[in-house]
Amino acid sequence: MKAVCEGIDLSDAVLKVVKACATKTTAPVLECIKITAKNDGMVLVATDGEISIRKTIKAEIYEEGEVCVPGRYFSDFIKKLEGVQITLCSDGKKMDIIYADSQTDMQVLPADDFPKIDLDIKEQSFVLKTSDLKKFISATSFCCATDDSRPILKGCQFVIKGNEVSVTSLDGFRLATVKGQVIKSSQDLDIVCPARTLNEIEKMIPDNDGETEIFVQHCMILVESDNTVLTSRLYNGDFIKKENIIPKDYTTLVKVDKGSLKASIERAAILVRSDKNSLIIFDISPEKIEISSNSEIGNVQEPVKAEVEGKDVRIAMNSKFIIDAVNALNEDKIMLAFNSQIQPFICENEKEKDRLYLILPVRTANNA
Repeated sequence: MKAVCEGIDLSDAVLKVVKACATKTTAPVLECIKITAKNDGMVLVATDGEISIRKTIKAEIYEEGEVCVPGRYFSDFIKKLEGVQITLCSDGKKMDIIYADSQTDMQVLPADDFPKIDLDIKEQSFVLKTSDLKKFISATSFCCATDDSRPILKGCQFVIKGNEVSVTSLDGFRLATVKGQVIKSSQDLDIVCPARTLNEIEKMIPDNDGETEIFVQHCMILVESDNTVLTSRLYNGDFIKKENIIPKDYTTLVKVDKGSLKASIERAAILVRSDKNSLIIFDISPEKIEISSNSEIGNVQEPVKAEVEGKDVRIAMNSKFIIDAVNALNEDKIMLAFNSQIQPFICENEKEKDRLYLILPVRTANNA
């Protein structure tokens, strides 16, 4: 194998595909990037068995061939060579990297050891505005679980009915749900996509008003953008029905300025950032929310003006969860709704009800 390409093109490609390399595996080839030199380009692909990323770049091919290079070492090395032309040569035992007046070699593995990636995933599909897809991902993926106790909660549920789509995530302590429109869909769908996959898709697709088509087949998903193809397994199982969790009525409604609320919460959170639950307290009474926190470092107590309807309520919560929810809302005025100090409460925009965040309060000695 012998191929010549621009360093900036190769660097961009390896930085994309290396995200799919395995980090903990008993199969060394899953830590590799497979490079295929053929016709007038190079194809780089990596997979950890759950997600695969494939990128094609232009190159001058003097000898066709393919080989597997150690993914993260190769990526870290190539990204230091963005400004030069690079020649890659391999005899199947090692890879020579030739640049300027220098040469480096790396050990390789046979390409035959690399798993086959199925790109024939075209059974069903749906199309979203690219900007909407980015919004759906950024507004929900942070609420996905990160532990393996319930794997399906490590993903976001996409439910498509007609021309409507809703995206939901939860981790057992909080829930996020966003709704919008699909441009077209081959049929109604209900899938759960890993948050890691969605975060890679968000980085991969462009920042524009175009469209993105997502293909689904059995338990696999495929997305293509700018000569990059991502495939991923979907989670199997029954996702929690959000309708059974989100309250329908509330006893306390609060309208508050998002900026003022966020600033006060962030100050209160500083003194409890080392505590397990980063606990802050809302004392809600007519015309204000009193936000407080207490730790061995000190105490914070601040009033924030608000329009309050209904009962007074005192409720404790994880400061990170409420900050994440407030940050995800995109209007100047936001709404909070409560029922009691031990029941979940919600945050949403004042006007456009396209997204909702539900948070479980923290039980304390005063409300246990």
